[in-house]
Amino acid sequence: MKERLSESDGLAESRAETDRLFGLLTDGDLMIRPLPQRHRLIFYLGHLEAFDWNQAGRLALGEPHIEKSLDQLFARGIDPEPGQLPADQPSDWPSVEQAYGYVAQVRERLDEIWSEVPPEIQQTAIEHRWMHAETLAYQLHNLPFEMKRKPAVARESSGPPPESRFLTIPAGKATMGRRPGTQFGWDNEFNEFSVNVPEFSVAEHKVTNAEYLEFVNQGHPPPFFWTREGDRWFYRGMFESLPLPLNAPVYATQTEATEYAKWRGADVMTEAQFHRAAYGTTGEGEREYPWGDEPGVRGNFDFRHWDPTAVTEDSGGRSAFGVAQLVGNGWEWTKTPFGPFPGFQPRPNYPGYSADFFDDSHFVLKGASPRTAKVLTRRSLRNWFRPEYPYLYATFRLVEN
Repeated sequence: MKERLSESDGLAESRAETDRLFGLLTDGDLMIRPLPQRHRLIFYLGHLEAFDWNQAGRLALGEPHIEKSLDQLFARGIDPEPGQLPADQPSDWPSVEQAYGYVAQVRERLDEIWSEVPPEIQQTAIEHRWMHAETLAYQLHNLPFEMKRKPAVARESSGPPPESRFLTIPAGKATMGRRPGTQFGWDNEFNEFSVNVPEFSVAEHKVTNAEYLEFVNQGHPPPFFWTREGDRWFYRGMFESLPLPLNAPVYATQTEATEYAKWRGADVMTEAQFHRAAYGTTGEGEREYPWGDEPGVRGNFDFRHWDPTAVTEDSGGRSAFGVAQLVGNGWEWTKTPFGPFPGFQPRPNYPGYSADFFDDSHFVLKGASPRTAKVLTRRSLRNWFRPEYPYLYATFRLVEN
């Protein structure tokens, strides 16, 4: 008998999180486009339900369309080439009332048949929604503060940054990916293989705003999340502008991370180096998480905060080598182009999920951000984006080879 996935009952929880995000809008205007490279918000409202229905209802169980035109319209998002921005108009979309009606129809029908959906498809729908809970957050982050309802949140205190220190990671094995047939994973997580990683040194902490400020003071452009008022720098948070927290990690693009690393005479980690620093040990074995084998929340992820905290707040989440915050407080850029692992096979129910991005124009990120769900912090999970995409909750740290 096939065992049901342990997270397969998480659809209601993930729905609640995405509903909460749409509820932040003060006027409920879903025709706005927070990011020029992405769809209007109304697409994402419909997309979450269309994906669930197309995967779980239609493909898995052979159910008919809920509403064919909307099942198709909301089926898939966009990732245009640089300079090729979408030009649709609000009139090209259904009304907000129609979109919410579609959501209600899908949920009512899907809830009736959810127990019949194969566990793997259930988990596909749940994790897909958790992913969008994060991408929706950074889209809403880009809206003016007055367009969002501010929940009760504690303001993070700033402080002096820690001293920059490098730790030696001894040569050893890094296990990438996962074995088929054991646990759920997206197609790009398979198959499992090992690589030998030579000795290298890695920064104990992510690069801080204070460190990056030195770079900006030398004439380099500020990152996307910074603003300047007179001679003072501020971090543009989710709900308010804050004096630049010098002890928090800088959110930067992969291009900015690479340029900063070169300026410091260092480099950005490879995907294999991240695995070795995060999950390796001084012996033969490897850990499932940097802090051990249990998935409990050990850092700033799983929606604990809206914005980054100090790089020194590791909550017991250090790796065996003492490296802090490898999971949480911001995804970490690598210099590894996003590509297939040996034996890669696209999933029949979602053939373009990864393969469409094996183009040497997207790079792997590892770890997690403050808005990453706990279930997405497994060792094999890979994130990827274009190197100049500025909206991510993405950090980096330096390595010396």
